[in-house]
Amino acid sequence: MASVIVQPGVQPIRSDAEPATDNVPKSVLIPGRPEGFDQIAPRLKAMIRVARYHGIELEPNEFRAASASALPNAADLSQWAQNGGMWSRALRIRWSHLLRFEHTGPVVLLFSDGGAGILTGASPERNVVFLKSVDAPDDAQGVPIDELRLLQVWSGETVLLRPARSYIAADAPFTFGWLVDLVRIESRPLRDIGIASFTLSILTILPPLIVMTVVNKVLQFSSISTLVLLTAIIAVVFVYETLLGHARRLIINVIGARLDTKLNLHVFSRLLRLPLDYFERHPAGETLYHLAQVYRIREFLTGKLLSTFLDLITLCVLIPVMFYINATLAWMVLACAVVIMAIIFAFLAPLRRRYQQVVDAETSKSAALGETVVGIKTVKALGLEPQRKALWDERVAEAGKARLAFGQLANWPQTLVTPIERVMVLGTMLIGAYLAMSDRSGYMVGSLFAFMMIAQRVAQPLVGLARLVEDYEEVGAAIGEAASVLNRPLESGSNSAGLRPKLIGEISFSDLTFSYIGTKTPALDKVSFDIPAGAMFGIVGRSGSGKSTIARLLQGINRDYSGFLKLDGVDLKEINLRHLRQGLGVVLQDNFLFRGSIRDNIIAGRAGLTLSDAMRAAHLAGAAEFIERMPSGYDTYIEEGSPNLSGGQRQRLAIARALIHDPTILILDEATSALDPESEAVVSANLMRIASGRTMIIVSHRLASLTECDQILVMDQGKVLDVAPHSVLLERCGVYRQLWFQQNRHLDGRHGHLAAVPPRLA
Repeated sequence: MASVIVQPGVQPIRSDAEPATDNVPKSVLIPGRPEGFDQIAPRLKAMIRVARYHGIELEPNEFRAASASALPNAADLSQWAQNGGMWSRALRIRWSHLLRFEHTGPVVLLFSDGGAGILTGASPERNVVFLKSVDAPDDAQGVPIDELRLLQVWSGETVLLRPARSYIAADAPFTFGWLVDLVRIESRPLRDIGIASFTLSILTILPPLIVMTVVNKVLQFSSISTLVLLTAIIAVVFVYETLLGHARRLIINVIGARLDTKLNLHVFSRLLRLPLDYFERHPAGETLYHLAQVYRIREFLTGKLLSTFLDLITLCVLIPVMFYINATLAWMVLACAVVIMAIIFAFLAPLRRRYQQVVDAETSKSAALGETVVGIKTVKALGLEPQRKALWDERVAEAGKARLAFGQLANWPQTLVTPIERVMVLGTMLIGAYLAMSDRSGYMVGSLFAFMMIAQRVAQPLVGLARLVEDYEEVGAAIGEAASVLNRPLESGSNSAGLRPKLIGEISFSDLTFSYIGTKTPALDKVSFDIPAGAMFGIVGRSGSGKSTIARLLQGINRDYSGFLKLDGVDLKEINLRHLRQGLGVVLQDNFLFRGSIRDNIIAGRAGLTLSDAMRAAHLAGAAEFIERMPSGYDTYIEEGSPNLSGGQRQRLAIARALIHDPTILILDEATSALDPESEAVVSANLMRIASGRTMIIVSHRLASLTECDQILVMDQGKVLDVAPHSVLLERCGVYRQLWFQQNRHLDGRHGHLAAVPPRLA
């Protein structure tokens, strides 16, 4: 079917679809036509070619399809590009849309038979588009194709790609200006709302004017025909106003939902990109309280701010009409509004200070609550309920006191503003009545009725405009709270930043020094050692010697070190964080399992992996034995905290989860220290199988689990004492020998046999 787009003497648009392979050599990242490129599926080839056009390399091994047996679809390809740091969208478009891509970059078209082509341009005058084969040279020209021939192989599936902008909304600081830009994106629906509001404001004028006409004309001259005409006009206006108001509210709801979605996506994206250091230094409750302020910001944007914007449109129409009806009364209304605004401005500074006290108290209260929930096992185990309750009572009292003080101060501007609001309405009515009695023409009565109706519609927006400033102060504080979390330095500037080398597993530390924030003593002091690719490498030492710090640096959690840490000859600071961590498997001492089935926890949301992959990883980790004994097997549901699993079972599931994507480097950071002897024996028995074909780094204080390691690094107070196999260290390293005999007192130190235990009298 692809032959319809081949011209004589011209290279075909695509080659026959080859099956995607999971083991494509990563040398495909080298520009040009590297080894292994021909084994990639055509759709992946097209994506790689277009990404390379924009200066970005996509890694074929990082592509995960929704189904292992299905062809790569547009959504999967788009997600792959986004993971690689690009902007991408999967669309289904028409021929008429293709003709608009005259001067844009290349676009990927997905053909119905599994192939793909690259759109390089279009000519609306000739009614053709220009396509290029995924195997064509970079300098090849696109083949002109008309609509009839293209639609024989293309149903509209398209993937758009471009590089992510260097300064995008996701990377911008969380400020009020950023929020204004977020609202400004909705300019078209806001324009529609503005037009509707302006029309409604004009319609709002008609009832008062009609009332004025009824009083001045109908009642004074008993004109029935005029009354009938006015009634018909009012009926038409009411119907039109009802429909227009309904449409405006629908648009407002749509804008509110879109702003809410964008805010939530932005907040969660920034939260995930924060470094681990932040979460280690800040209580979870404090972070959640700060982020909860986003909802107050959202309500302000879609509530007060939007309604005030609409009220301003109403004021622009109604205030000139007020002056037209009676300038004296109109000046009175404006004067009252100015006085109200002056009162509110006078209280802004003290209210801001009091509100900050409320924020601090509420933050402390939320931190206490979050800490109690996270540590509830410890609270129950140690019987700390009375102490936590006393702390909670104290925090609640402080928050209540702060809110009471703020409320008392905030009550004063309301108290002072209330009589002025009454003067704005009732005062103008009394003065208007006096002016009506002094009017000899008789038309002032109708004008007074009309003015009072309009004044009621004007007074509320004027007061609301004044109070918007007060609301903004609270929202400004909320923005500051959310920004205290969201504006912290991110873990990586961009998903596309950094190199993506092929990972082999050779690691080199050279004169590396690292200190944690707030400490003067370095955690690592001029550390130097090498780990060959494919080696099993152990790290031991007393508590605080720097063992886990080495593991953290290898994961890229901390990058502010001096000296050199190289992975396969490339400085770790230069490697893309996402690419690095996809090549690592990490098992910690205390691993978190998510709510869901055992299968979902092992696969960990990696698209394209199946139950057979989970079973293979579980078998390698020694977890298959207990999983298969469970009633639901791999579909067994795990609740939060995994209460239905033992510590050893959780740890083996964590090892299976780390092995599921066949990592080049596996880090076991005290992974067996919390295991029972049976579970530790199972994991230790599988270590050699697990280590096959990869670099394994085992951080442990149990030396018995490291005896099979090729090399063992001995750390003490952040310095390297020795690096050698187990037998050599026993001979020449005093610290290692001391640790070994401390842990194996029940064994004969020379031969490793059970020592004779002398009898004792009971």
